[in-house]
Amino acid sequence: MTQKLLACLLAAAALLTLPLAQADDLYTTIKERGKVRIGVNLSGLPFGTYKPGTQTPFGFAVDLARDIGDKLGVETEVVPVVAANRAVFLQQGKVDLLIANMTVTPERSEKLDYVPTPYEQLGGALVAPRNSGISRWEDLKDKTVCISQGASFQQPLTQDYHVNLKAYRGQSEVLLALRGNSCDAVVLNSPIMHELLRQPEWSGFEIPIAEDLVPADSVIWLRKQEPRMQQLLDRIVQDWHASGWLLALGQQYRMQPSPLIVALHDRYQGAPALKTPVTP
Repeated sequence: MTQKLLACLLAAAALLTLPLAQADDLYTTIKERGKVRIGVNLSGLPFGTYKPGTQTPFGFAVDLARDIGDKLGVETEVVPVVAANRAVFLQQGKVDLLIANMTVTPERSEKLDYVPTPYEQLGGALVAPRNSGISRWEDLKDKTVCISQGASFQQPLTQDYHVNLKAYRGQSEVLLALRGNSCDAVVLNSPIMHELLRQPEWSGFEIPIAEDLVPADSVIWLRKQEPRMQQLLDRIVQDWHASGWLLALGQQYRMQPSPLIVALHDRYQGAPALKTPVTP
């Protein structure tokens, strides 16, 4: 009887440790597969889109994803995601990592883990027709504002500025709603909106409020209980800052670096260069 009880206890203990062991095997899985699958939002520059006439993705976040593959010594598969499905894709194992304009919030960090060192700090820019009369966030009260599903802008817009909110599946639907007069303004990621308004067809619109809405750290996300991979990725991101590559890449895509990113470059510059491929 004692032997049977001991066997049952050992089996139960093995079952309890199994999920952690499996979850912490992402690095081994990626190396054995020879490929890392990274979810990237390809809804527009500077972060990601497709080269004209092809299915080849390019952009700031795409380059980050490919460099991770290079640093790990494996191929990178860029998997298109949108705000509405990015977290689900990660939780379901359709991607290994997310570099998808997904900032840190308490709600997200309850379900997922992230790399501690951010690669950028992003907020929301408001785009409205010229002469809309909007000059500060408080002017949005009772106006209809459109955002993407899953974006972190919902709470401040509704609770702080009392807007009538409409959420669409993706950025393209949000912008179509703005052009179709279904909303008075839209709030989307600031660098994407600044790049958009450089295009002639958007000359009738503007960003009337200089300050971004709820700027927050934009980080690489991964599933829970992946400390080995999490630490490895943190070393890679810190190396991006130390080498100045991240700042140079942002300039290549006409992104204005946030004060946080400049400060992180100052903090890490001079650190020894990371040897490739990176190993735990």
